[in-house]
Order: sequence, then C-alpha cells, then structure tokens
Amino acid sequence: MKIKYYPGCSIKTNGEHFEISTRAVLEELGYELDELKRWTCCGTVYSLTSDDIMHHLAPVRNLLRAKEEGGDRVLTLCSMCYNTLKRANLLVQKDTEKRDKIKDFMYKEVIEYEGDVEVIHLLQLFQEIGIDRIREKVKVHLDSLKVALYYGCMLLRPEEVAIDDMENPSIFEEIIRLTGAEPVNFPYKNECCGSYQTLRRPDIVIERTRTLINSARSSGADMLLLTCPLCLFNLEAKQKEVMEKYFGFKEMPVIYFTQLLALAFGLSDEKIRFDLNEISPVSLLEKTGIFVKES
Repeated sequence: MKIKYYPGCSIKTNGEHFEISTRAVLEELGYELDELKRWTCCGTVYSLTSDDIMHHLAPVRNLLRAKEEGGDRVLTLCSMCYNTLKRANLLVQKDTEKRDKIKDFMYKEVIEYEGDVEVIHLLQLFQEIGIDRIREKVKVHLDSLKVALYYGCMLLRPEEVAIDDMENPSIFEEIIRLTGAEPVNFPYKNECCGSYQTLRRPDIVIERTRTLINSARSSGADMLLLTCPLCLFNLEAKQKEVMEKYFGFKEMPVIYFTQLLALAFGLSDEKIRFDLNEISPVSLLEKTGIFVKES
C-alpha cells in the first residue's frame, strides 16, 4: 500500500538513517512511502502571531501538493514537521478568513486547498497497522534491552494536534514492547529538548541534554529512542559538550525508534544504518547479548 509522504529538510540531511530504516520497516509491513514530488520546507515552526499569514503558506502549500497528487492524507516522520503541517491544516479548516487570505497569496495554484488532507505521524500509522501485524515481523527479540522513549514536545502539544494523552502517552511504549525491549519509566519523555535554542542559546540545550540523558540513565535505560531529527541532533551531538563541561557524564546512544524496529525485524545493517549514529549503539547491544548483523 502506498502512502503520501512528506520528508522535510532534516530527514534529507542528518535524518537519513531515520528515513532508510522507516522505509525498510514499512516495506516489511506492506507499505511504500510515496514521496511528494514538489515538497518544500514546512516552515519549521507554526507562527503564533495572529496577523502573520505569510508563515502559514509553506505548510499549506505542501498539503496542497499532496492533494494535487491525489492524496487524502500525508505521512510525516519528523515531529516538528508533523506539528507544523497539522496546525496549519487546522487553521485552514477552522478560520475561513485566514483561509481566504492564504488562497489569495496562492492565486497562481491550479487548485485550491480546503484543509481536506489528513496529516498523520509515523507512530499513528504503526498504531493503525496494528500490534499483531508488527509482532509477526519480529525475528530478533530484544529482551535484555531497556530503553527510554522520548516523545518531546511536538507530538503532544498543543492538545488539538496531540497523537496521544499529553501527560501520560503510551502509543510509543505499545509499539516498542513488541520487540521485547523494556521501556523504562522515564519522567522527561514529554519535555522539550531545547529545540532551536541550540542556535541562539546552546548553553540551554547543553543543560537540557544533561538533564534528559542523566534522567534516562537513572531510570535504568541503556539507550534513548526518539522520533525527531532535531531532537536527535540536540540529544546526541550535544553530549560531547556536556562531557567537556561536566566531569563524570557518560554518553548514551540516541537512535531513531525505526532503527530498533529494523533490528528486531532482522534486517541488514544497510537498512538499519547504525553507522550514521554519532554515538554508536552497536557495542552496547552486543554487551547485552543482541547480535547486530553485518551487511
């Protein structure tokens, strides 16, 4: 089954291993990502300024592209892209005045957009596929592995776009338990990683990284799983700076959850791509008795 797919900018740069592992896992489950042919940046953040229409054009235009290609829904992998597209879609659906202004800006488009494309995140697609179907594909049971699952902000806030309960989500845990890995009780799973403060105030992100990784470790986790390229950049790359600032801080592997699913499905290294992770999880996995296949 084909599903329209919006990749976004980060997936095509530092999120390459997210896309590769996702494609491989979905192929095993009978799905094919049909990438939009004319996608552009989603705009990255949803503008909260009431008179700012210009910054809603990018996400709406991408939804229009999905409609042009005959899609009635579009899938995102990146949490930030999901949040931006979903909220822009709700704006078009609920605010007729702003929708008309957006149409005026996009007067050269062949068709108009009325908010009629559904935006879904990858975790929602896995929930739709169903537990039984995913469980059938698991060939390598990761029973010795303890993981911290990190939702971050964008999948759970604001409430109107949340994919699960804002304070106590469980969709991520339900999927990962199918691999045999044990999700730990991680109190920071819905906290912000620092987001784009990594550019303006990197000191804030260093502190967030230290707090989140230390919490995951004290919760008993061997590694952190997440769904967002920006979160991965902050929580993986910034660990080196945390180590320089705080004596005794220990690195923790941070990977995309689809990489773990690909491992559990028994897929090859070239479809998992642990080699693209800045902090390799391979030695940790082998220490816990999990064999990582060679390409």
